[in-house]
Amino acid sequence: AQYHFSGYILFGRDFQDKTREQVRADIQSYQDSAKVPLLLGVDEEGGTVVRASANPDICDEPYWSPRRLYEAGGLDLALSVERDKIRTLQGLGLNVNFAPVCDITQQEGAFLYDRSLGQDARTTAGYVGRVVSLYGEEGMGCVLKHFPGYGNNPDTHTGIAVDERPYEAFQREDFLPFEAGIQAGSGCVLVSHNIVTCRDGEAPASLSPEWHRVLREELGFEGVAMTDDLDMDAVQKYVEEGTAPVMALQAGADLVLTSDPQGGIPSVLEAVETGALTWDRLDQSVLRVLRWKLQLGLLSLPGAEDVQTS
Repeated sequence: AQYHFSGYILFGRDFQDKTREQVRADIQSYQDSAKVPLLLGVDEEGGTVVRASANPDICDEPYWSPRRLYEAGGLDLALSVERDKIRTLQGLGLNVNFAPVCDITQQEGAFLYDRSLGQDARTTAGYVGRVVSLYGEEGMGCVLKHFPGYGNNPDTHTGIAVDERPYEAFQREDFLPFEAGIQAGSGCVLVSHNIVTCRDGEAPASLSPEWHRVLREELGFEGVAMTDDLDMDAVQKYVEEGTAPVMALQAGADLVLTSDPQGGIPSVLEAVETGALTWDRLDQSVLRVLRWKLQLGLLSLPGAEDVQTS
């Protein structure tokens, strides 16, 4: 009511020990309270990241990981299960899934090993393109993650990760799934907190103007750029308290993912008052978010077609 969020991402605690009807009613109450319809999302990748399907009242068993599905039945099985997943989430009132994982991770024991498809870059790109097209057909939002490509780096929830691979490695491999997802029409890309030295050796990618430039200019992405959770240790150990949301928006992010809106939003408003952030910069992001909501059918406004195509 005070801050008018663009949306919420829900976690396991939001589903735990609730019936399907209770979850649906909770989510509808969030939507009913908003003046502008909300993006209501969840991390439902399958495998180790199953926020909703871990609840046996919602699904008989948690969704398998893309890696396990692909190994068991190839692309056809993976897409069939993804379609079922989309419809399950939509039945709860959710409109965005924070998937697919686009990262190329084939080193067993790496942080994203179990969450990645486990295939080479071209196979992963083909999978991502088909998944994003499926989400578009079903009217569900999806999020490509974790740009510019997580690789075999350690967990940024618990510390800083530094990636020293050359830029050519990203062009040859890591970018391919993101490019496929962008071409298939994904409305959102999530940017990681890895410090990727080939373009910016100082800032996490989520706070780096250069990495946002690469996403926009070199990969041609025109949709919503979102940070990973700014309360992760990889960011909190890097920035002064309360400054991360402003730095992310200055870098080019459109949506800030945070567990501390009471701290983040006032800092953004203060930055506008001091001139550290301009209204023009924020308006660019607001327009991208509204376009995404239009594409998802969340908004119905006079002249909406012109906003979508202009």
